[in-house]
This record gives sequence, structure tokens and C-alpha cells, in this order.
Amino acid sequence: MDVDIWAWVADTQRQLHEAGNTGLAIALGDLPAQAFEGRYPQLDVMAPAVAQQAETLELPWLELFARHWHLVGRIGDRAQGAVALGDAEALVEFAAREDVKECPSVPAAAEVLAVTQANTDGPGYAAERLAALGAVLEGVRPGTPAFCGLVTQYVSALLDGGEAAQAVTYYESAVAGHRGAGGQVSWELAAMGVRALLAASRAQEALTELDSATEFPAEDPVAKDHREGVLRALVLATVGRSKEALDALPDLDVVGDHPRDWVEWARAVRLLDQVISNTWQLGRVMRQWMTYFETMGVHRGRVELALISGDLAVKRQGAWQARALADLAESWIGSLRAAEGLAERVAELRAAADAVTPLPPPGPQDELVAYFDAADGHNADPERWVGWLWPLSGTDLPATRRHTTTLSFLGYAPVGADILWKTIVEDGDPATAEEEDIAYLTGVLVEAGQDERLERVAALLPPAGSHLALARLHRARERWAETAEEAEKSLQAGAEGAIALEARRMLAGAAQQLGDNAKGAAVLRELVESDAGEEEDVWRMIVMATAAEDWPLVRVGAAKLGMQLATAEGPIEEEWHLVRVVLPVSDGSRREVLALRTGPATARLLIPQPRGMDYNAGDVVVIDPRPLEPVPEDAEAQEGFVIPFAAVSMLRPGGYTSWFFDGAAPTEEDWTEFNEVMAERGWPMWVYSDENYTVAHPSTGERLAGVYGWIAVPPQVGPSELDAVLDDATERWSHPMAWLDLARAVGVEVERHERIVKEYGL
Repeated sequence: MDVDIWAWVADTQRQLHEAGNTGLAIALGDLPAQAFEGRYPQLDVMAPAVAQQAETLELPWLELFARHWHLVGRIGDRAQGAVALGDAEALVEFAAREDVKECPSVPAAAEVLAVTQANTDGPGYAAERLAALGAVLEGVRPGTPAFCGLVTQYVSALLDGGEAAQAVTYYESAVAGHRGAGGQVSWELAAMGVRALLAASRAQEALTELDSATEFPAEDPVAKDHREGVLRALVLATVGRSKEALDALPDLDVVGDHPRDWVEWARAVRLLDQVISNTWQLGRVMRQWMTYFETMGVHRGRVELALISGDLAVKRQGAWQARALADLAESWIGSLRAAEGLAERVAELRAAADAVTPLPPPGPQDELVAYFDAADGHNADPERWVGWLWPLSGTDLPATRRHTTTLSFLGYAPVGADILWKTIVEDGDPATAEEEDIAYLTGVLVEAGQDERLERVAALLPPAGSHLALARLHRARERWAETAEEAEKSLQAGAEGAIALEARRMLAGAAQQLGDNAKGAAVLRELVESDAGEEEDVWRMIVMATAAEDWPLVRVGAAKLGMQLATAEGPIEEEWHLVRVVLPVSDGSRREVLALRTGPATARLLIPQPRGMDYNAGDVVVIDPRPLEPVPEDAEAQEGFVIPFAAVSMLRPGGYTSWFFDGAAPTEEDWTEFNEVMAERGWPMWVYSDENYTVAHPSTGERLAGVYGWIAVPPQVGPSELDAVLDDATERWSHPMAWLDLARAVGVEVERHERIVKEYGL
């Protein structure tokens, strides 16, 4: 991307501000940060919204910018492949439009498509990538930032095309030209050069190159540290410096959040199998990674992970897992454009699995179920147990239950589903099977994604069980109307015992999802009053009854839990204790707000929020009474701990309106007096600026401590009243405070506030 893009961004933000599109201007500047900082829920909402608004305003450059950064957030750290290909191709087409092609971010569209193709199947798209990137590079001068990103992807395509020596030569020539033109090499380009040297069997030179690139600026600075750690571990492991490699390798809990690095991390781990902790936990996590790649269309990556994970399984004597991974890899090869050498690697993995001598079971075969049940849940190795129980699975029902659920736990639900299907459906009669076994079967089928099979087995069950099985499927797929319908049919069909209990809970949960809290609470009331439910059912009833404002039922639940309430009737609006309420924001992010808990499942927000938010101080929200964080065990830590709860829904808006203030900070005495004025009137105020916020002295330019925030006033207080109070409270301050939006709303002294904003650089 050309450096002029940032000048364009700044200029566009200024124009949007002047045109009154402040929200769009702020969002424009924040999109790159959202992509790099991993604020993906926010990015996935904001970027399309900005693009749509840009289209409406006929600002194609802005639309290109928003669409580009959305894709960067998808194909970068999240490593999306085939699922993003269509959007990446559409972006390239959009960038070729007459009204867009002069935009400085146009070259980035080709880079985004190349990355997406590499994520999907690097070798399979190598030739296409080289042709497209080569054409774009002809029009990009060395020395520009766009040059670095395009060269990085060109070298990557050469490597995927099997041209390691040419990749090194091209990298070295491009870097020399870039530096000669006054450009600074990015860390990402240097890292790709390191990979090229590594592929060319020049590992020691690769390490030297990596050392020299440590201080290079990164295009993705947030990701640099862990990405450099993974690459360094791979290079060090290649040159045989295993201990140093292990020290450099980021932990699993770090790299687990960064799909882009999984394959490279796995390659490093395979070289370090003698010094790492090669456990079943590692195998389970890598199987989860494959599932993610399968969902995102990362076809080459999932095959690579399967083969590497299979090698590691062999090293820990996991023969069954190695065979299962070989089967998976073989089944996935068909999705690749280029599969040279992969069939041979699969065959090698199978041969290695066949050569494994499995560990002997802990006891006689007919006692293995008892041994399994007695095993220490923390230290037992589920991979071993899968192998030991396999000879019994499908013939001995207790062993089959344990075997198939363990397979599912490890990520091999389809394998377990096949075994259970044959045992319960093909070799047995589902209509006479124990409910426990049907629950096992439906659960595994849901996890394996075998919906059609589940529907087939449901048709073979008695009515109550049949409808419950279908309700389980619909709930797993978040089809709430269908969940409610099938759960209700199960109860109407005479469900009893555990089936009725589960059906009732599913019906209540589905009703809540559909917004019918009154119905959900009524369904749970029968459980609560019959003592058939548990404490969690009581709390769920309280939450739904609160949302429905059924205060008598809330009191029934509170009494059941032994909670003492101050009032016997009417809405419950008490003053309990401070809490933190975590609320969803319309842009996909979440916001934590200090609040006062006012009842079993309610809290009143205390902090004024910026204009345009979905909530404000004074709003009463329904909360989920399950804490999001445990209370600290340490007594000292408990003193300042405020329990966080998730907001469920808005119960009653307070009607407060927020107004922004900004300016130089007053003296401590003046600020204390100002706070007292607000508190006396019950107007919530909150300072959003921190200690680093400064403003400019209008005469000298000296930096002064600044302060900005929001004041919220109730619906009966008009803008004029607040303006008058602020004017009176701040008239003796050394430096004036500005509240421009409020002044405009009142129509008083607007020019004065505009002057303050300009003179102090607010």
C-alpha cells in the first residue's frame, strides 16, 4: 500500500468530520487497528457498514479501503481460505473500476487475493499468484510500502511452486532495489526471505537473516513477536539447536489464538519431538485446528496438520490415531489443485502406524470398563484408552459408550458415530435401547455433523424420544422455533423422567431465545415448584421472569433460593452492591459498565455513555446472575473486586441523554466542586480521558493537562438547564471548558465553543 494512502485517510476523515459524518470518520481510522488487534467481532460489523455507507455516499475509494481491511482481518491472523476467495476476487474486480483504479490502495487488492489463494492451497494457486503479482509489480516502484507486501507474496508463491533457489535470488534482488530506492524492508518481507533460505537448505544463513531483521518495522506489529518466535524456533530446530528452539517457541495457549501460524508451529514441533511434551492434549488441539481449517477452506493446511499430527501420534505410540489421521489426509487430498508427493506421505504414515507396538492395557479385557471408570480423570490418557477399548467397542455396550464418547472428545466424532450407529441402529433396535445410549448416539451424531442420520434414528424412536432427539438437533443448529416445537411435542407425547426434564429445559431455553420470556419462565416454574429441577433452573426462571417483569414469580424464585427481599410486591428495585455489567455493542464489540445491582437479576447502569450507544446511565438491564469471573480467594484482592455479569436484555431505559465536554483540566479544588455540583443534581458524569491527554495553550502552544468525558441528564432536564449549570460551574476556571454539541442544541454561544475547540486543539 502506497504511503499516500495514510494522507488520503487523514484528509478523508477531515472531510467526513466537516460534513457531519463523525461516526464514519472515526470508524475509517479504526478499521486497521481492529484487523491487527484481533477485534474481529467489531471489524465484521463495522467494515461492511462503512463499505455500505461509502457506497451510498458514492465514495468508492472509501469502499475499497473498508472492504480491503475487512479481508485483511479475515485472511490474516484468522487465515481464512476458500470461504474468502469469492470476496477477494470481487475486491480485485472492484479495484479495476475506472473510478477506483487510481486509489493508492489498489495494489493491496492483488496482495489480498494472493494471500487468500495461499491460505486455500498455496502450491495449487502458485502459478496464478505469480502471474497476477508480477503484473501488479510492474507498476509499483521499489521504495514504496506497497512494494514490500507484493514482493513478500511473490516470494511465497515461488516457494509454493517449488522454486526455492529462485525465491532466494528474487528476494535478495528485490530487497537491494527497495533499499536503493530509500525504502525500509518490512519484517514480513525479511521473514519470507528467511523461509526461502530455509527451503533452499541454507538454514544457517536463514538464522543470520532472521537475526538482522529483528528490529525491522512490521506491517502487523501486534503479531510480530509470536510470529518471529515461531519462525525462529523452526530455523533453530532445523540447525539442531533444539533447546534454544524450544525456548523461542511460543506456548500452545499463545499460538492457539493465531491460525495463520499453526502449520509453521506444527512443523517446528515435529522437529522438536524429542524435547517437547508430545501428549494427547497436543494431539487433541491439533485436531481442533484441522476442524477450523476445514470450516475456513484451508485445504492445504488441514492436510499438512493431519500428516504432522500423525507423525507425532506415531512418536507417542498412538497407532489408531495415526491411521485415522492418514485417512483424513487422504480424504482431503481431493480438494487440492496440486497433490504431488502427498499420497506417498500418507502411505508412509500408514506404514509407520502399522509398525507401532501399542502399550499393553492396564488389565484383562473383560475388566477394562471397570479400570476405565476407576482411572484418574486428570492423569489418564484418553488416547491410550481409545486403543485399549477398541476390541470391545461395538460388542460390549458399556465399553462402546466409553469408547465412542472418548473418540468424540479427542475430535474423532465421525468414527465414534459409525461405531454407535452400527451397534444401536444396525445391530440393535433403537426403540428398545436405553435412553442413555440414545443420548450418547444423538450427541455424537450432532458433533459429527451427521444430521441426516440423526433424523433417521429419531424416526425409529417412540414419540417422546423421537421429538426430543430432533429438539437436540435443532438446538445444536440454533433453530429455536423448531427446538421449541419438538420439545413441546415431546412433552405432549407423554415424556417422563429424564426425557421430560430435558424437554422442558430445552423448551424454556428456546422460548427465551425467541423473546418469549414469560413462556420460558412458566415452563421452568413447574420444575421449580415440583422440586424436580436444580438451583440453575431456579436462576434461569428468575432471569426470564425478570425480563417479562413477572415480579411475583421472581419472588417465588428468590424464596426458593432463600434470598431476602425488602419488598413484598411490585417491581424489585433495591440497592444491593456494585457490579460490572458486560454489554454487547452494535458494532460487535463488548463494553463493561459499572452498575448497581438492584435485584436478583437486575442492575442499573451508573456511567454515562457516549451519544449513539444502545444504552446509557440510568438504564436498568437484566443480567445473568452467573459471575463471568470467580471471586478471588485472596482477602486483599477481594476488597477491590467488583463481580462482572453479562447483560441479557434491556429491562427499562432510563431516558438519560449524554453530553460531551472537553478542555484543559481545572485545579483540583475547582474539579472537586464541579463533581459536587453534578452529584447534587444526580447527573452521572464520567471522565473518559486518561493522564496522558493534553491540550494546547492557545497563546504559547504549551501542552496542558486535559480532561474530557460525558455528563448524562435525565429526561426531565433539558439542554438549556445543563448549559446554564455548566456555564455557572466553570466561569471562574483559568481555562474555559467546551461543550460544543450542547451549545449547538441550545443555540447559545456556539461561536465561543467553536473558538475554544480550535484554540485549544480539542
